[in-house]
Amino acid sequence: MALSDNRDRRLVRRTVQLFAGLVLYGVSMAFMVESALGLNPWDVFHQGLSEVTGISFGLVVILLGIPILLLWIPLRQRPGFGTVANLVVVGFAVDAALHVLPAGGTIPARVGYLVGGILLNGLATGLYIGSRFGPGPRDGLMTGIVGRFPRLSIRLVRTSIELLVLGVGFLLGGTVGIGTVAYALAIGPLVQVFLPWCTVGGAQPAAVTFTHARPASTKD
Repeated sequence: MALSDNRDRRLVRRTVQLFAGLVLYGVSMAFMVESALGLNPWDVFHQGLSEVTGISFGLVVILLGIPILLLWIPLRQRPGFGTVANLVVVGFAVDAALHVLPAGGTIPARVGYLVGGILLNGLATGLYIGSRFGPGPRDGLMTGIVGRFPRLSIRLVRTSIELLVLGVGFLLGGTVGIGTVAYALAIGPLVQVFLPWCTVGGAQPAAVTFTHARPASTKD
């Protein structure tokens, strides 16, 4: 009975932690958008698509996740509960945050948004990965490619995908700047700090090595 109660409490903690992490992840994205100092590669792509299509940033995040998940099929990746939650929650959270956040008009305010966004993103990543419900669509794409083609290095796969989305996003009008570089340099160490605190059960999830391995010269 005690073992069952312990499992129930752990499941509740994992679920609450998952959704808290996803909501905070969306808020962190909104912070970086409002900073106007540069986004991470995927968000440069999201913003570029939003500019071209007129669709809200968050809805672009959701809609783009669908074809990305379809790419999981030939890679033999299976989505988890966290994958589906990631697909939906992050997009709505970023749109909601963008709706209520004041514009970062001054340089100090914009820098504050940037620093806060990067720090919050590191914490949010630790929370949702540490809940052990599965990777998000974009992270799962990378882990799937590495799993399907083991001769390809993690660094090569992540760098190639993120340089591709960064370049296309920039051409579409996404914001590239000092924030893009700052995110690339800071997010790996931040996740390394936050993840052990956030991982349910103590040991880090096996997929973390794939999900948050950062290339030397780029960026989630």
